[in-house]
Amino acid sequence: MNKSELINALSEETNFSKKDVSKVLASFTRIIERTLKKGGKVSLTGFGTYWISKRPARVGINPATKEKINLPPIAVPRFKPGKHLKEQIRSAA
Repeated sequence: MNKSELINALSEETNFSKKDVSKVLASFTRIIERTLKKGGKVSLTGFGTYWISKRPARVGINPATKEKINLPPIAVPRFKPGKHLKEQIRSAA
């Protein structure tokens, strides 16, 4: 499912206009991004938790030249599904 399909599905399920759903979805993602940038966590009970994981600097290898390169530390967004989401997915299999 892509973003426009999600907007259509939310609009049908909630009876809100696609324009309103689009604004809410954009705000939702901005708020999560802003919270994670500040080092915070976003927990949606039953659905899951978003947080930032920091990877330390390391030495990597350029696959084309086999030359060693220094890779800087980076922050990576992470997601852990909640209990309810896991149960719903397991029952679908």
